[in-house]
Amino acid sequence: MTAASTTSITPASECDVLVIGAGAGGLSTAITARKNGLDVIVVEKAPVFGGTTAFSGGVLWIPRSPHAKKSGIQDSREAVMRYMRVETGAFFDAPAVDAFVDRGPEMVEFFERETEVKFIPTLYPDYHPDADGGVDIGRSILAAPYDIRGLGDDMARLRPPLKTITFIGMMFNSSNADLKHFFKATKSLKSAAYVAKRLVNHLKELLLYRRGVQVTSGNALAARLAKSALDLNIPIHTRTCAKELLVENGRVVGVVVEGEGGPQRIRARKAVVLAAGGFAHDVARIAKAYPHLQRGGEHFSPVPVENTGDGARLAEQVGGSVPIRYAAAAAWMPTSKVPLGNGRFGAFPHLLDRYKPGIIGVTRRGRRFTNESNSYHDVGAAMIEACKDERETAMWLVCDQATISKYGLGYAKPAPMPLAPFVRNGYLNKGDTLAELARAAGIDAAALEDTVRKYNESAARGEDPEFGRGSTSFNRYLADPEHKPNPCVAPIAKGPFYALKVVMGDLGSFDGIRTDVVGRVLAGDGHPIPGLYAAGNDRASVMGGNYPGAGITLGPIMTFGYLTARHIAGLEPEPLQQESVKEKAHAVPA
Repeated sequence: MTAASTTSITPASECDVLVIGAGAGGLSTAITARKNGLDVIVVEKAPVFGGTTAFSGGVLWIPRSPHAKKSGIQDSREAVMRYMRVETGAFFDAPAVDAFVDRGPEMVEFFERETEVKFIPTLYPDYHPDADGGVDIGRSILAAPYDIRGLGDDMARLRPPLKTITFIGMMFNSSNADLKHFFKATKSLKSAAYVAKRLVNHLKELLLYRRGVQVTSGNALAARLAKSALDLNIPIHTRTCAKELLVENGRVVGVVVEGEGGPQRIRARKAVVLAAGGFAHDVARIAKAYPHLQRGGEHFSPVPVENTGDGARLAEQVGGSVPIRYAAAAAWMPTSKVPLGNGRFGAFPHLLDRYKPGIIGVTRRGRRFTNESNSYHDVGAAMIEACKDERETAMWLVCDQATISKYGLGYAKPAPMPLAPFVRNGYLNKGDTLAELARAAGIDAAALEDTVRKYNESAARGEDPEFGRGSTSFNRYLADPEHKPNPCVAPIAKGPFYALKVVMGDLGSFDGIRTDVVGRVLAGDGHPIPGLYAAGNDRASVMGGNYPGAGITLGPIMTFGYLTARHIAGLEPEPLQQESVKEKAHAVPA
């Protein structure tokens, strides 16, 4: 039995560090604090631990990581800093960027040496590899796969992966390697054998455990972090919501929580850490922060529904500052709504299909508006801009029969899986001609026909003069390397044709609680609030509302979680501050 199974919250519960949230931010902070001699408790409002991390790709952007060096990747601090300056623009925060770039590799070494957390190198390019300081390979690492039977009874408390991106609950590796076998299963004996073996093993797991136990990506990272925490006897109290911060003499000293046993107080001798996942489902806050909602559009987020801005609310209650500063307040993710029956919908994040040749994206006006093979965040930002004069922010992915049979489209799988159920339930629109498709989807028919005609003229030669698809290593990374001459570009040639409506979603908030470098929550006047820290997506992103590469959320989250815990433990120096706030702290009003 684990610590979480054998302890409960009592009126006398006390610890050094109380962490609110059991995702990568909360657990990396908790583990580091415990490894440095502090007594830690973690509370999590959901019935499961893992947070948004468990739904994620499990990739960390850590320039000059130990894995990059071991692989012989040539990179320099100077190049990384130039890239960060370009990417963050007016929001470049030199102390925070210095800390992330310099301490990220140290964080990786610490977790791999001291815990169950392990990583493997990836081939991901930066998302803007042609920008100053960008690279074609080497800055992203991936959580190693994990057998979650190592969690014992707590396996049932690990958040399952996002259902819409699994195949009967089976996960695919974020490196894209085994997806290639599934795409080629009907054309290659080697791939068919690979797929058959994976399916047989997965079905055995479902029979024995009612879920897949060989997990990858963010589910593997969440499981490895939880296993590490539980092995250190850190209790993770799920179904336990933080309701109010306790304040004495101007200092945060604990939290009122509410679980299955009713309200209880937990005192924290050194610090409370807010790591509740950000505000992706805080309806009131995102209505003010997201431009497409301000004009009456729709937002459909695939992140856990428990991410309702609890950390931001708690910080504000004691004077913490949570400004909306970034042009992109969240990591945008184009998302389609998968009908689940009874009026329910699942969110499908479009991570892969947009890169494939023969798929384009158009607005309701029937026109393309961006390079569809750019990153999800860049395509999302382009959607918001392209629809700025419309009430609805949406695009339709359009392709022909040959393309959807080869690659699938959204939640609809490639051949031999049937497409008819998705046409019947309205997930896909279908037409024998482009005009018929446009009428079914509500798109301007004449404009769509003209857009496809012009696109096809160049696509037949593998070119996209309008938006340059396939022009960067990142565009090509998730495309079809066997399609020549351009792995991202092919004509939309012969009907029937298909369209899939995509709306705006996100992978988590970028804006968040203002902190100093070590994570201390700052009041509106810039002074740290004694005893209160923020981590994970509760803390404002160091990336300034941009998305430079794969893993730019989890990389900083775990790095700053590590530094925050070390500061609480007295192992980090006080960050330099402006003279006006140096040596001062903001007392919380009684």
